[in-house]
Amino acid sequence: MSDLHTLSLLVENKPGVLTRVTSLIARRGYNIASLAVDRVEDPTLSRVTIVVEADATPTEQIIKQLHKLVDVHKIYRLDDEDSVSRELALFKVAVTPDQRPEIISITNVYRARVLDISPDSMIIEATGNGNKLDTMEGLLREYGIKEIVRTGKVALSRGLRD
Repeated sequence: MSDLHTLSLLVENKPGVLTRVTSLIARRGYNIASLAVDRVEDPTLSRVTIVVEADATPTEQIIKQLHKLVDVHKIYRLDDEDSVSRELALFKVAVTPDQRPEIISITNVYRARVLDISPDSMIIEATGNGNKLDTMEGLLREYGIKEIVRTGKVALSRGLRD
């Protein structure tokens, strides 16, 4: 059975790098469960956070292969104990005016925010770990979720690293 492994890569911020990284993983037959990319404090670099579905041994092989790519500067394997991670989700929920207080109550319990209210729907923004978002999604499904979008995991290691 495959596990989820979070990898954080510092790569050159230039065209084609993300394609090379994701192609390397896909060519080995592993699924990317989550992917997030953006520039970091140095504009010549980007951080790629990838959650890969694989056993521990194949993950080590993926890391070794990624180190061979010229545009990859650093790779960190992150686990829950030594990192902080979050996801963002937007939920568009069908609601009647009578249901709005119930949705707002759920939103407050999960420390989420109502971003938009229209006559027949609400858009809610929530951040947290995947389990929190899954649980909130389950509660909101009872009201009728019309659309969902999730960012995937972003993560940083705790403390200072070189």
